[in-house]
Amino acid sequence: MCKLIQQYGPLLGRILLSVIFIIAGIRKIFSFAGTAGYMASKGLPVSEVLLVLTIMIELGGGLMILLGWQARWAATVIFMFLIPVTVVFHPVWADPAEFNSFFKNLAIMGGMMYIMVYGSGPLSLGRDHCQGNK
Repeated sequence: MCKLIQQYGPLLGRILLSVIFIIAGIRKIFSFAGTAGYMASKGLPVSEVLLVLTIMIELGGGLMILLGWQARWAATVIFMFLIPVTVVFHPVWADPAEFNSFFKNLAIMGGMMYIMVYGSGPLSLGRDHCQGNK
């Protein structure tokens, strides 16, 4: 059982962590104008440019983590991306209704930190330089 979890657990974890970003990135593509407007309403300048970067991070980073290709780098970028996103869009200190979204992002950041430290696991497209051939 332990070997099975070690073999397939990281892949399942990557799937579960990446799906939220892949879906969010695709949804932002199909609702570009509305999302850019929402971002502008939060006081973000050049919201269209920031939205393109957001889509690249969410969709691109999500796919990289899913596939296990450069997963440490993708997890690092998503981790860093979630800091300002959480502060701007889910300020629990200003709106208690943001409690779930705020702590969901913290939990996702924990998952990203795990990938940053331990890599993508055995069933991945790319081997991590820090991981060797484990």
